[in-house]
Amino acid sequence: MKTKHLLDPELWTMLDDPQIPLTDENLPRLREVRAEQVMGDPDRAGVTRTEIVTDTNPSVRCLLYVPNDQAETRAGYFHIHGGGYVLGTPEMSDIFNLMIAGKLGVVVCSVDYRLAPEHPVPAPLDDCYAGLAWFHENAGRWNVDTSRIAIGGESAGGGLAASLAIYARDKGEYPICHQHLTYPMLDNLTGTDAHPGDPLTGEFTWTRDRNQYGWSAYLGDMPAVSPYVPSRVEQYEGLPPTWMFTVTLDLFRDENIRYAQALLAAGVPTELMVLPGACHGFQRVPGTHLGRRYRDAHLTALGRALQ
Repeated sequence: MKTKHLLDPELWTMLDDPQIPLTDENLPRLREVRAEQVMGDPDRAGVTRTEIVTDTNPSVRCLLYVPNDQAETRAGYFHIHGGGYVLGTPEMSDIFNLMIAGKLGVVVCSVDYRLAPEHPVPAPLDDCYAGLAWFHENAGRWNVDTSRIAIGGESAGGGLAASLAIYARDKGEYPICHQHLTYPMLDNLTGTDAHPGDPLTGEFTWTRDRNQYGWSAYLGDMPAVSPYVPSRVEQYEGLPPTWMFTVTLDLFRDENIRYAQALLAAGVPTELMVLPGACHGFQRVPGTHLGRRYRDAHLTALGRALQ
C-alpha cells in the first residue's frame, strides 16, 4: 500500500474490507451488501420518516424526513445517494438524513433513482429531476419555502446533484438555492490513461478501475457531455452557491478543486474544504475525529445556506 502512511490511522480499519472488483458479474453481490443498511431511529431524532412514490413521469421512490416540531416555514434539502452510479439506495444515508432533518429543522427528500448499467443516461438524472419537481410542487404540505430548497449528495450522488443544478438552471422551472457536494463524481476522464491523476490519490475504496466501470455503465452509448458529465459544462454562471468538500487521498480531489475554481471564476459563491488524511468513504468509519469534522462542517454550511 503506497499511500497508507498518508491515511489517518483512525481509518486503517477500512483497509481490512475486501476490495471486490466492480464488474458486471460482481454487481448483484455488491448491491446486496450495500442494501444491508442499519436504519436510524426517527423518534429519537424527532423526525417522521415516510416512504413515498411520486406521481410524476417517471415516478420515483423517495424517503421523506419531516421534523416533528411545528414551524410556520421550513427549508428543504433534496438529497441524492452515492454508489458510483451503479450501487446504493436512500437507506444508506438514512442516519445522516435523520440528523439533518432533526438538527436543522428542514424537510429532507432522498431520491431512489434508477441505477446503471440497466438504466444509463438519461434515466438517473430524469429521476432526480422528477423527484425535485415533486418536492417543489408539494412543498406547501410541510410549509417548505420553495426559494429555500437546496440539493446535495455524496460521490455519484454529488455528481448527480451537480448535473441536476445545471439541468434545473437551464430549464428554469424549479429554483435551487444551494448545492452541497461531498467529493462529487464529476469527470469521466479521471483515472484514464489520458488523465491518470495524482498517483497519491485513489488507492483506497474508489479506485481508477472502479471509476471507469461506473462511468462506462452510466454513460452507456451516450457521449460524455453536460449536464450528465458536469465537468463538461461550458457556462458556470447562474449555478447555485456551492459547498464543495473533498479529501486529500480521494481520486476525485483534483476534479473537485477544478470545479470549485471554475465556479469561483464565474462569480458563484463557493466554499471549498479539503480535509487531510482521509479517503473516499471515510465518514462510514464510526467514532473518528475526521468523521466529526465532516459532520460538523456539513451541518454548519448547510444550515447557513438554508438560513
